[in-house]
Amino acid sequence: MKILIVGAGGFIGGFIANEALRRGYETYVAVRESTSRRYLKDERLKFVVLDYDDTEQIRSALSEALPEGEKWDYIIYNLGATKALNFLEFKHVNYQYLCNFVTAIKEAELVPAKLLYTSSLSAIGEYDEENYSPAKITQPANPNTAYGLSKLQAENYLENIAGIPYVIFRPTGVYGPHEKDYLMMIKSIDRHFDFSVGFKKQLLTFIYVDDLVAAMFDALASEKALNKKYFISEGRAYTQDEFRKIVAEELGGRFVIPVKLPLWALYIVSFVSEKWGKIRLKPTTLNRDKYKIMRQRNWDCDISDAVNDFGFSPKFSLRDGIRATVEAYKAMQ
Repeated sequence: MKILIVGAGGFIGGFIANEALRRGYETYVAVRESTSRRYLKDERLKFVVLDYDDTEQIRSALSEALPEGEKWDYIIYNLGATKALNFLEFKHVNYQYLCNFVTAIKEAELVPAKLLYTSSLSAIGEYDEENYSPAKITQPANPNTAYGLSKLQAENYLENIAGIPYVIFRPTGVYGPHEKDYLMMIKSIDRHFDFSVGFKKQLLTFIYVDDLVAAMFDALASEKALNKKYFISEGRAYTQDEFRKIVAEELGGRFVIPVKLPLWALYIVSFVSEKWGKIRLKPTTLNRDKYKIMRQRNWDCDISDAVNDFGFSPKFSLRDGIRATVEAYKAMQ
């Protein structure tokens, strides 16, 4: 069977490609000309270079990548931006690129049996910060960030316009070796400081990258997982204190000083950082969109649909995943 991984050059994409090879797929990876291939070293991978701004180039490149009359059984669309200068940039990458790609595969008659789209838990927006009940996949989405809104627009396109058999994943925070944001937190704890924001209780959820990738392939193979969307997380929530304790213990019992910043202070820092990024014409990790994500108190979500439809059963607890991530971090030092 053949699979195409779109957006294969990033943190998650490399793991998807490796898992596809491990499962015996003839694996094609779509990358931009400028994309790093540091996680795509296996000689069995077949590269397709795409310009996501050019629908005709996408159509031509995809058609030429395959023998005449053949097509991919599955496509995993993992392309997206997690930081940008403004909403229009988010929309351009997270929504318009998907539209261009889908148009190209339809024109080239390369529509697969199923396309899995990687969205985000941020597409749902803020919810229940009083009782902390987990988000349900059926509840109305009301994203409060430019990133989340761009992901929801892409979801709506697949659901209502595209004419493609789809599966939509809304994963929570994905971590593991090579991921950068959680690595920054691990490095900070390694230096004996743990920074968090807000004084109200916050529930965090996580998914280790191997569990996310395994779920992708299980959903593609499941007859029940068709034209549906799913939350993907470990299945339990953690407080910041629990996260800090686990990381500190896996680092060898680090003494850690917790530092809590008030939300107003974070907002000021985010505002200044964002403006500086716009002056330099480079998006910054900390901005007002990220502030809204860090401000959110409840990230718990209900994964029962994934459990019922394709047997989703995460193998990595947060401790197991942090242990593997810390080992990779130490190996880089």
